[in-house]
Amino acid sequence: MIEWFTWVQLAVAVLGGLLCLALGLAGRKPSDLTMGATALVEVLLIVQLIIALIAPAVGNHPTGSLLEFYTYLISAILLPVGAGFWALVERSKWSSVILGVACLSVGVMLYRMLQIWTVQGA
Repeated sequence: MIEWFTWVQLAVAVLGGLLCLALGLAGRKPSDLTMGATALVEVLLIVQLIIALIAPAVGNHPTGSLLEFYTYLISAILLPVGAGFWALVERSKWSSVILGVACLSVGVMLYRMLQIWTVQGA
C-alpha cells in the first residue's frame, strides 16, 4: 500500500459516504451524484488492488497477515458493487442511505488495511 494514496481513498470514501447519507436522509433517491460518488470509491479500490499486487514485488511488504489484508480488500471491493446494485434495483431514499453506509464501511476497512500493511509487528 502507498500510505498517501490510502489517506486520499479514505477521505473520498468518508466524503462520499456522508454525501450519500445526507441526501438519502433528506429523501433523495439515488442519482448520478450518489452513484458517481460510490463508483469513484470503487475505482479507487481497484487501483488499490493493483498497487497491493505490485507493492511486494518492489520491496513494500505488509507487516501483518497478507491473507487478512486481501480478505479486507476483496470485501471492500464487493461492498460498493452490492450497494450500487441495490440502488439500481430499489430506487428509494433508503438506497441512497445504503450507498452512504457502504462508502463509510469501506473507509473503516481502508483504515484497517493500512494498519495491517504498515503498523503490525512481523
